[in-house]
Amino acid sequence: MEVLLAILIGVMFGASVYLMLSRNWVRYLFGFIVISNAVNLLLFAVGRVELGRPALVPPGLAAPDGPVANSLPQALILTAIVIGFGLLAFALVLASRAWAELGTVDVDAMRVAEPREDAAREGRDA
Repeated sequence: MEVLLAILIGVMFGASVYLMLSRNWVRYLFGFIVISNAVNLLLFAVGRVELGRPALVPPGLAAPDGPVANSLPQALILTAIVIGFGLLAFALVLASRAWAELGTVDVDAMRVAEPREDAAREGRDA
């Protein structure tokens, strides 16, 4: 199971890097989604996947009576999912607003705060 997860995580990281290197803002967001899911799977795999084992100590016992699963990776993944969803919602609203204001999703065309090259050259020549 761990080998399959390692291969899947590697493929997801590769696909996300490919998408995030694009000049298109929407592709970048899809790459962001994929890389956040890949990190969640990585945390899950590092926490050792245990099938059929409880994550907590049974009630009434001071210590586990047998092997238990590690609950810390599960808590980290749940927190990462919530934070990633909030960040994704903010990024989608930001992309929507950029599309409405600028009319493009190409990051090279989104140079509102930077001076144009011809205006920068004129400023140096003067």
